[in-house]
Amino acid sequence: MMMRRFRVDGTVQGVGFRPFVYRTAAELGLDGWVANVDGHVEGEVAGPPPAIAEFAARLRATAPVLARVRRVQLADATRQSAYRPGFHVRHSTPAPTGRTAREIPPDAAICEACLRELRDPMDRRHRYPFINCTDCGPRATIIEDLPYDRIRTTMDRFPMCPDCAAEYADPADRRFHAEPIACAVCGPELAWEELRGEAALRSAVKTVAGSGIVALKGLGGYQLVCDAGDPAAVAELRRRKHRPAKPFAVMVRDLGAAARLARIGATERGILTSPERPVVLLARRERHGADQLAPEVHPGLHHIGLFLPTTGLHHLLLDELDRPLVVTSGNLGDQPITVDDAEARRALARVADGFLTHDRPIRSRYDDSVVQCAGRTRITVRRARGLAPSPLPLNVREPVAGVGAQLKHTFTLAADGRAHLGPHTGDLADVATHEAFLGSYEHLKRLTGIEPVALAHDLHPGYLSTQWAKAQQVRRVPVQHHHAHVAACAAEHGVRGPFLGIAYDGLGLGDDGTLWGGEILVAGLSGYRRVGRFATAPLPGGDAAVRRPARTALGRLLGGETLGTPLPYSWLTRSFTDRLDPAEVDIVRAMVARDVNCPLTSSAGRLFDTVAALLGLCDRVSYEGEAAVLLEAAAGDEHAVPLAHRVVRAQGLWVYDPAPTLTDLLERQADGEPTARLAAAFHMTLGLATAELVARAVADGAPHTVCLGGGCFVNRRLLTEVKRRLHAQGLRVLVGGQVPVGDGGISYGQAAVAAARLAGER
Repeated sequence: MMMRRFRVDGTVQGVGFRPFVYRTAAELGLDGWVANVDGHVEGEVAGPPPAIAEFAARLRATAPVLARVRRVQLADATRQSAYRPGFHVRHSTPAPTGRTAREIPPDAAICEACLRELRDPMDRRHRYPFINCTDCGPRATIIEDLPYDRIRTTMDRFPMCPDCAAEYADPADRRFHAEPIACAVCGPELAWEELRGEAALRSAVKTVAGSGIVALKGLGGYQLVCDAGDPAAVAELRRRKHRPAKPFAVMVRDLGAAARLARIGATERGILTSPERPVVLLARRERHGADQLAPEVHPGLHHIGLFLPTTGLHHLLLDELDRPLVVTSGNLGDQPITVDDAEARRALARVADGFLTHDRPIRSRYDDSVVQCAGRTRITVRRARGLAPSPLPLNVREPVAGVGAQLKHTFTLAADGRAHLGPHTGDLADVATHEAFLGSYEHLKRLTGIEPVALAHDLHPGYLSTQWAKAQQVRRVPVQHHHAHVAACAAEHGVRGPFLGIAYDGLGLGDDGTLWGGEILVAGLSGYRRVGRFATAPLPGGDAAVRRPARTALGRLLGGETLGTPLPYSWLTRSFTDRLDPAEVDIVRAMVARDVNCPLTSSAGRLFDTVAALLGLCDRVSYEGEAAVLLEAAAGDEHAVPLAHRVVRAQGLWVYDPAPTLTDLLERQADGEPTARLAAAFHMTLGLATAELVARAVADGAPHTVCLGGGCFVNRRLLTEVKRRLHAQGLRVLVGGQVPVGDGGISYGQAAVAAARLAGER
């Protein structure tokens, strides 16, 4: 006989790990105990040495589906150790924090076993909206503190009834030590005004069926729900939510319903049905099933965001209504998703026709995650519910934090070789989002036990995240925006040495004081040098031009950097300028001529805006990236002859000069070439220009590993073009998969840079 002490690190709390340990030990005939201790699992096991060795191997190899085991350690038990015969689950015990970072499990969608019970009239949880077990249900959104036990979650206010308590204590039961366990007798209850339970649900169903809008309290915050096939309902939701054009996500009953609306590949099918249940951006079916959705759901686009139900409540709604539903964030504009009941009634009173709520508090806000695929490549657009704050690998010794940028804001806490990318906050532009950031930051910092010794922040002094970081009494690490983008990609893939980074996005402050956004960098995690870029152009009015692509296009036509033949401002541009206000054209001309409020930018994103405006697709945007989204949609699967392009040497850098591209575009437009073909030609041309910039850099000695970053690479066509042409050069091409490729991944890249600098890496 042997007694050994064991410890398991990773995401091992809130995922059914103690019941799994219990069953494993019982199957092997071992005695001992297991408990949650601080953020890990530990215990003792006694029995024959071969059985103990098998026990340790199973802990690594056959852990529950939601668990992520990083390390299993065995050590000699102390002589004072005592145990009762058999194996037991002990009460959790806190331990001093600061030794290792604790890992927080994300929420998980309802599992198949619970779904069967939900629909089984003979089951005691039949039609109970909050059904869950050790394999599914709320986690991050209800955890108050660790170790993970019911008393440290928002379920503490719901004492278990005798039946639930018996399941909780039964090692053979699927709900053995499932902390959110509940039923209709003892758990949370639906409410609609004075109605409760089934009556509340029926009222919500009736409202949606009658073209109304319901504010539904979901896992990580309130959601706004309406019939996705009802044009009047969708249009009214847009009007009330102040969201004129940004596409809505649609929830469907099952995979079959999703397949009737969109083309779904094997990779996308796996993501749709995963426990994370993100919104997946899919190619819309043009004929069969397309009439199930109102055109207002995704105006002008060929892709649609679909996801499957995440909770029992969502399943009940869809079972009753039997139609696709718009399910979008319960907020106004780019505000944080609402989690507090009283605040929801204030903020959404003019949006919703009724509130389907319940009495389980939401401790942490988590909006829906969004992903897409380009072939077999998975791209994370938004990392939130189901994905965050599950840790990601990062080579970090001293604890650090990345505080993010401004748009699509996230933060990252990192220590002990892991990075915890916090939930999507929104655009960090006002008091509400700033307070949401601070609240989430402090809570996750306390849960993980990470106290950063350094804060990494963007160079831009106007960002609220930068201003907050500079006010803190810890070491600060300024990180250039585009270096953070490509560092995020490199760090996710474990690239330690030098690499070639391509950063294409909207705007970020460069180290020369201009606004960058079309950058070729030779970089390591701790530093970089710029080797290529897009030619610059003025942004007349700064942010005003960002909101108005027509103004961006005027700036490019009137004052773009001259590296050869200048752009024609003549009869070729007349079809564009004739539709603009002559007064605006005169004002912009004067601003550019006098260099008044016309910051220069090399942004690839603003070049997309320019082309979208010239082609008549978008003169004004209502959400960030709208012009580029419409340009990609216009290109579709069209084949085209690339436009002219030129790469020149200027000021020691390789520079893509868009003037020949835009001239060719205007000439072909004047000759009657279709807009779709010109949009496709532009994407192909950017792929060619990028490949040439990279080829020149590699010829000068740049590394052969290429890391892509920046929001422009959410564009599937651009990503595919660039990857294909770089692979043809024999280069290794990487793009973020788990870390958002856009500004939502900036904080992870900042943390990677800070960790490398603190460690003295090159």
